[in-house]
Amino acid sequence: MTTLTINGKTIEAPGGTILDVSRANGIRIPTLCHHPALAPKGACRLCLVEVKGLRVLQPACTYPISEGMDVQTESPKVRAARKFVLELLLSDHPKDCMTCEMCGNCELQDLMYEYGVKETPFVGDQHEYPLDDRDPFILRDMEKCIRCRRCIRACDEIQAVNAITMINRGFRSKVATSFDTRLQESNCVFCGQCISVCPTGALTEKDSHGQGRAWQTTKVTTTCPYCGVGCNFDLNVRDGKVVKVTSHWNNQVNKGALCVKGRFGWQFLHSPDRLTKPLMKSSLWKERKGTEGAPSRYEGFVEADWETALDTVAEKLLAVKSEDGPDAVGILTSAKCTNEENYLIQKLARREIGTNNVDHCARL
Repeated sequence: MTTLTINGKTIEAPGGTILDVSRANGIRIPTLCHHPALAPKGACRLCLVEVKGLRVLQPACTYPISEGMDVQTESPKVRAARKFVLELLLSDHPKDCMTCEMCGNCELQDLMYEYGVKETPFVGDQHEYPLDDRDPFILRDMEKCIRCRRCIRACDEIQAVNAITMINRGFRSKVATSFDTRLQESNCVFCGQCISVCPTGALTEKDSHGQGRAWQTTKVTTTCPYCGVGCNFDLNVRDGKVVKVTSHWNNQVNKGALCVKGRFGWQFLHSPDRLTKPLMKSSLWKERKGTEGAPSRYEGFVEADWETALDTVAEKLLAVKSEDGPDAVGILTSAKCTNEENYLIQKLARREIGTNNVDHCARL
């Protein structure tokens, strides 16, 4: 164990960085480029702290602790340095927080408020990038990018896709694909991991714009319905309607990572095309009921009650089994059903019908 002092408090720790030890002991140090799912980078310089005996401030996220170290995380020198960094960031950042999609959920905005940064003394050129809406799921507003590289690192370290990087140099540097093309023209798989780690409004979900701010939604943790991996995520719900999906970082199955279907494939929940009643072929309904039945919006089908529909299915399955044997029956289940429902349908197939002809759309 290493013994050190942070803000006058004696702490014992097995090792790690100043940031790790501070957070483990309830001492807050602000960060922008740091994310717990990513390797430390030390790029933003917001986590600078004062280490006794050293001439310059040190980045807490990359500086390892040592025996007898004395650290100050909130000294006047430290706070002045952090405010200076924030003023530099504000010098090239749009001030449209009132209409920004991430207002109330922006790490940069929170830090500006905490350190009282309203204006910047640094006047000069500012980037003027058009809003990039060329891709189906992700909006890129590079005017709001602070070049923390969290999106690049998530793409590299978590997804191992390497679809985006920093292009150009100096004032012209920005996050983009090779040759600054559309994401669709790169090897991007649209997992949305870059969105989940972005601390500002530079990367946002396209379909969620205007649907609700962070304080207007309620997060409900659930399991992705698309395959058998069991990834967890948070449904962001407003007025009983899902407006977007965000990563649930504490889940042990996927640890915040999602695929394109898990993060962006939730629109079916509120689709007007979803069936709310069972449908039967008109001929089957007439055979059982002797009437034409109320037509549905699907040609050749009528809306049925559950009792009639289930009785018809049971009779037809028994007839096929009796005539051609159980292996003449095959059952295809859906990823949009719950695990419990899929378990029951395979139990029906194997125990009641007597066939192993069961498949699942997530395997296709």
